Amino acid sequence: MQWMTRERPKTDRIACPWLIRRFIDPEAEILFAPAGEVLERAAGLGARTFDAPGAEFTHRDGRCSFEVLIDEFGLAADDPALARLARIVHAADIVDDRTSDPLGAGLEAIGSGGLDVEDDDHRLLERGSFVYDALYAWCRRHGND
Repeated sequence: MQWMTRERPKTDRIACPWLIRRFIDPEAEILFAPAGEVLERAAGLGARTFDAPGAEFTHRDGRCSFEVLIDEFGLAADDPALARLARIVHAADIVDDRTSDPLGAGLEAIGSGGLDVEDDDHRLLERGSFVYDALYAWCRRHGND
C-alpha cells in the first residue's frame, strides 16, 4: 500500500511511517507531496493519507497523527512501550503540550535539526527511523520512567 503525507518530514511525519511499517503495513511505500497536493495526488494513486490537512489519519481531538493511527489500529492496548512512545511523540508534536513528557522537547529538537542536515525526504525518513527504533527500545526497557 502507498501512504502519502506532506513533504519535509519531522517528528509526527517520521513517527507515523515508522509506526506504519513496523505495526500496520511492513511493505508500505511512503510518499511525500506539497501540503496542498497530498489529497489530490493520493486520490490519483489510491494511497492512504496521514498528517496533512484533510488526511484520513491526522490530528484529531487534541491527538497527533501518530496517536490517531495507534488508536485507529488498536495498537497500544497490549503494548505499554508503544503507549509511552505515543506520549513522547505527542509532547514533541503538540506545541501546547510540550512539557507533558520530559522527552518531548528533545525529540522535537531532533526532528527540527534533521531538516537542517538532510535535504532528501526519503533519506531523512530512513535516518530518522533509527531514532524511533531507539526510543521504542528505551520505552520497552524503562516503561513509565
